[in-house]
Amino acid sequence: MSFASFSEERFPLRVAFGTSGGPERRTDIVRLSNGFENRNQRTRHSTRRYDAGSGVKSLADLVAVLDFFEARRGRLVAFRFRDPFDARSSRIGLPQTAFDQAIGTGDGVTRTFQLAKQYGAGEDSYRRPVMKPVAGSVLVAVAGTPAAAFTLDAATGLVTLGAAPAIGVAVTAGFEFDVPVRFDTDHLSVNMAAFEAGDIPTIPLVEVRP
Repeated sequence: MSFASFSEERFPLRVAFGTSGGPERRTDIVRLSNGFENRNQRTRHSTRRYDAGSGVKSLADLVAVLDFFEARRGRLVAFRFRDPFDARSSRIGLPQTAFDQAIGTGDGVTRTFQLAKQYGAGEDSYRRPVMKPVAGSVLVAVAGTPAAAFTLDAATGLVTLGAAPAIGVAVTAGFEFDVPVRFDTDHLSVNMAAFEAGDIPTIPLVEVRP
């Protein structure tokens, strides 16, 4: 039996809010005989890893995770995950607006733009593609004016405007988003610690490219 490689279902929110984790970079380092180092980054984008085990607070949480794990066939099918630390286009504590993130510049022809989030500023900034926005959360502005005529592909993060922006015109957006992940194990070890309680010591998740 074959299954889709990605499910648009979201990992149980009440468990996700209690998880730990974050971005991982892979850097090769060679120390030279003169004491200097050569450092090389293997991939352009970071990969996020999480452990949702600490988010299981009740028997209901445990059952929800087991049900979700079985439905995804363990590591087979990837899914949406709400990062408790980074799930909005705006900075923590600030309201979301249509001007949060630059997603493109008009050339008079292009109508479709990829949602993205920038970390840092200037030449050292990192631009992260956002491929799993939350439907209904996306706001778009063209030349500083909120745009009403646009469509969103929530499975890819592509925004298509009703008309192509003129050359040099800024296109910005605000949004909520999930992270595409999969289980990084085919086995969950469940511990029934007490009546009406239990835990799953570790539930490893790893980001994927859908």
